[in-house]
Amino acid sequence: MKTIKPKKLQKGDTIGILAISGKINDFKNIKKAKNFFEEQGYNVVISNTCNSSHRYMAGTSDDDCVNELHNFFENKNIDAIVCARGGYGTLRLINKIDWNIIKSNPKIFAGYSDITILLNMIYKKTGLISFHSAMPNGDFASVIETYTKESFFNCLTGNLKEIKSNGKTFFEGEANGKIWGGNLSTLVSLCGIDFIPDEDLILILEDLNEPVYKIDKMITQLFNIEKIRQNVKGIALGEFKDCNKEELDEIIKELANKIKVPILDGFKITHNKIKDTIPIGITAKLNTESKTLKFMEDSLL
Repeated sequence: MKTIKPKKLQKGDTIGILAISGKINDFKNIKKAKNFFEEQGYNVVISNTCNSSHRYMAGTSDDDCVNELHNFFENKNIDAIVCARGGYGTLRLINKIDWNIIKSNPKIFAGYSDITILLNMIYKKTGLISFHSAMPNGDFASVIETYTKESFFNCLTGNLKEIKSNGKTFFEGEANGKIWGGNLSTLVSLCGIDFIPDEDLILILEDLNEPVYKIDKMITQLFNIEKIRQNVKGIALGEFKDCNKEELDEIIKELANKIKVPILDGFKITHNKIKDTIPIGITAKLNTESKTLKFMEDSLL
């Protein structure tokens, strides 16, 4: 599939804050994020689903969320879509989405956690580069970390060329492939449908609040898939927050011995406040010696 690259974010552009996953528990956070983006020189549009919910999810229904997603892509006045928060809900939407609407109206689409589903499905279905990024509700509503802010805007304006690790090497070497993945538990929820790109991949993974045995189970489930074993040429690990690191390292060592591809942890791919924003779908080089994930092509026009 041909890769589609969205346009760079520029001052004066309009950012759409879109809730399509967990419900927004405090709308004041969205207002604070709106003020933050406006202070940075951008216009902001907020989806109706930010101020409505059904059970634990945003919007009045799944159809409401899908309609807002379609509307935000079709709206020519919105230049970039940043998801409000993660949570749960996007898995319920994927069979309702008109992927042609997204393909015909390419623009920045960003988020993380539960949004991992859409980042990867958008790339699989349309070829559009998306962004594993900080989000308004959790990252831009209260204490805003300078590192997170700079990574977010540097990436979405085309000025970020690599991310660096301060972590451990589990298997040495260098690997090239398309950046792909995100939140492990969310990614694994896609098993059973056609979600894996037919190309070499650099798999990125992170999670939080998961016991090690569940992480073991999810990694095993993922690598039981032949296409994953064939296509994954390297793994860049972020943070598995609130997890027993010593036990997790044992699981990663076992994986490294089985698949024998470069594996490096310590990237700021995380639910923590200090995080990198990175493109999903561009070619990158993972190097365990330099401890970098280097972008080998531009992610934006």
